[in-house]
Amino acid sequence: MDILPGPLLRTIDSPDDLKKLSREKLHLVCNELRQYIIDVVSVHGGHFGASLGVVELTTALHYVYNTPYDQLVWDVGHQAYGHKILTGRRDNFVTNRKYKGLSGFPKRSESEYDTFGVGHSSTSISAALGMAMAAKYKGENDRKVVAVIGDGAMTAGLAFEGMNHAGVADSDLLIILNDNCMGIDPNVGALKEYLTDITTSPTYNKVKDDVWSLLGKLPVGKTFSRSMGHKLTEGLKGMISSSSNLFEALKLRYFGPIDGHNIAKLVDTLRDLRDIPGPKILHIITTKGKGYALAEKDQTKWHAPGLFDKVTGEIVKKTFDKPQPPKYQDVFGHTIIELAEKNEKIFGITPAMPSGSSLKFMMEKMPGRAFDVGIAEQHAVTVSAGMATQGLRVFCNIYSSFMQRAYDQVVHDVALQKLPVVFCLDRAGVVGDDGPTHHGCYDIAYFRCIPNMIISAPMNEQELRNLMYTAQLESTQYPLVIRYPRGEGVMPEWRTPFEPIEIGKGRKLKDGRDLALLTFGHPGNFADKAIKQLRLEGYDPAHYDMRFAKPLDEALLHEACQRYPVLITVEDASVQGGFGSAILEFMAKEGYKNEVRILGIPDRIVEHGTPKELHRECAYDTEAIMETVREIMTARLVNGTTATRSVHR
Repeated sequence: MDILPGPLLRTIDSPDDLKKLSREKLHLVCNELRQYIIDVVSVHGGHFGASLGVVELTTALHYVYNTPYDQLVWDVGHQAYGHKILTGRRDNFVTNRKYKGLSGFPKRSESEYDTFGVGHSSTSISAALGMAMAAKYKGENDRKVVAVIGDGAMTAGLAFEGMNHAGVADSDLLIILNDNCMGIDPNVGALKEYLTDITTSPTYNKVKDDVWSLLGKLPVGKTFSRSMGHKLTEGLKGMISSSSNLFEALKLRYFGPIDGHNIAKLVDTLRDLRDIPGPKILHIITTKGKGYALAEKDQTKWHAPGLFDKVTGEIVKKTFDKPQPPKYQDVFGHTIIELAEKNEKIFGITPAMPSGSSLKFMMEKMPGRAFDVGIAEQHAVTVSAGMATQGLRVFCNIYSSFMQRAYDQVVHDVALQKLPVVFCLDRAGVVGDDGPTHHGCYDIAYFRCIPNMIISAPMNEQELRNLMYTAQLESTQYPLVIRYPRGEGVMPEWRTPFEPIEIGKGRKLKDGRDLALLTFGHPGNFADKAIKQLRLEGYDPAHYDMRFAKPLDEALLHEACQRYPVLITVEDASVQGGFGSAILEFMAKEGYKNEVRILGIPDRIVEHGTPKELHRECAYDTEAIMETVREIMTARLVNGTTATRSVHR
């Protein structure tokens, strides 16, 4: 079934077309834009509530500003669907987040209107400031730069660093604070309380409105009224609420708060602010999921609900005729509670991902021992380190790609001090339709070079539970990484008894005759399936689940290198510096000359698609493993090389 936009929206191929409409018709554009997003996402999936919440803001920005000459920078990008539709991608919007289709986030290579590639939060202010500084240097004094950032993203240190610089950079920058009290989960922390204080203070808002109303009746010019009104308003803010001075203290002129769903008010306000030079911030109040009642009511659930019936709101769920494996994140979420019930030293920390990591279960059951610290990955790592100095065993749960933002803290605050923080890296490997900003490709490489780090990966749910059990034992005295992928595991009956795993100890799952498969983490299941098929074809590979990329099980590697002339390593991470590289380093050190093939994520940017599509593209899925074995064995047969022999150093 074709999904058609409304009649007005069909006439808008660019912001120039939008500008041809009268201001009075913009609310009709907003209605059609909101409905088109609902129609497409309900059938094709994607992020949902965030874009609905900024329909009016998106329309007003492209109506008032001369984009793409004027630079519009979105933070995170979950909310940019309306932006994409209004900037020439309306008819392709149905391909959003699909393999070879539109990216789910702003992307510079996709459109000139996407001024900065995003996916992680809190980058917009710094990026926009850089653009504004460049415009000033080049003499482009008519070029305007706008950053749109949510209140959740404001908790990250980078946002404050950007504002701190913007206040003294003397550049023409507008920051729009989109305040809806939500990230993926409800926002937390003192900043949330501060913004609530501004938006709910009846005294401040009533006095401010009265002042502007009074000034409108005075027999003075418009310019005088505006300037006097600003001075009086700022004075009132200082008298009534000291917290209102936060942005002003950073030398950002503060305007608002205003209703972010009043399109006429937004247009008028943006026109006024466009003509005011210097750094400034506009505070707007919006509702995530605006216009779809269920999304307004349960904003976490409707952040990215999957496919759903837009009329009934029923979310489409797969049906199965037998029990299915759980998600790895849920195994983590339930297992940490089991462990914490027996070990009072266990705590959980996550930076704004309680639902995504499933730490929410522990936060509900043990609210004094599990914490969401907001979008603040650096803080999450260092606060975990501080707790570890006091003898606590902290499980710091961060997505693999988000951990990149706290690298210095891992080195400086954890590894150098040999603190036994447990880093549970969710979304390791390719993550699917979120694409390259969220793929967990690099953690093995960037952790492996840090002294004192232990790096592990479970092949299944039982192994995840046992690694978590091992991590909280007093005998584990170094920081330990446990990386696992997004999505389901392989064990429907996963609540197995806990067993300790010796650090650095792998396991041989299958003996063989021809060559050896050395796997790390979940891709071991791909190898297991491949071996079953290959044995039907007459091939006989061995299989070693190495469990640890650091330290390596050298005894197991000596066995594999001495018994098998060919080794194939398999990992769901970058082949540059990853698990396969660790095997090569071991072999070089020990003098082995075996043939080695490394299967994993190649040294290039991998775009979005389903995990299955990306495993195939990157050539480390079950079929790729079988193809590699067949190719090697055929070549060795042609060359007259025996299949099995001892390999001497």
